[in-house]
Amino acid sequence: MNYFLQQVSTFFQWVLNFTLFSIGIVLTVAVLNTAFYIVTLIPGLFTTDVAYTTFLEEIINFFLFFEFLSLVMKYFKNNFHFPLRYFIYIGITAIIRLIIVSHESSLDLFLWSAAILALVISLVLVVRYGKEPNSNERL
Repeated sequence: MNYFLQQVSTFFQWVLNFTLFSIGIVLTVAVLNTAFYIVTLIPGLFTTDVAYTTFLEEIINFFLFFEFLSLVMKYFKNNFHFPLRYFIYIGITAIIRLIIVSHESSLDLFLWSAAILALVISLVLVVRYGKEPNSNERL
């Protein structure tokens, strides 16, 4: 029975690895596509055609795709382990994107800023006191 469970675990590990590899390929295409779109937006910044918020939103999208891609890369480099701090980086970037795109209410802006502060504090705690591999790396 133990051998069967080990084989099932190995099978699901292969499925997970294949799926993450496929997601990595899709994210690579998304990063390249977003980078190309950002380059095409640059000449419009000097005219009134392109809003700065659109440009900033695309840059933040680029960083989100890039962070997810680096998360997948770290998964394979760290012996099939997701470092917690990368999820915190992604959360901070996503909230910053949300603030740039949707900033109508000052109360919402304050709450999102407090959420970023909480994520930064948790990031400092994870880096300083975490038991993850390579947790001695500095921000």
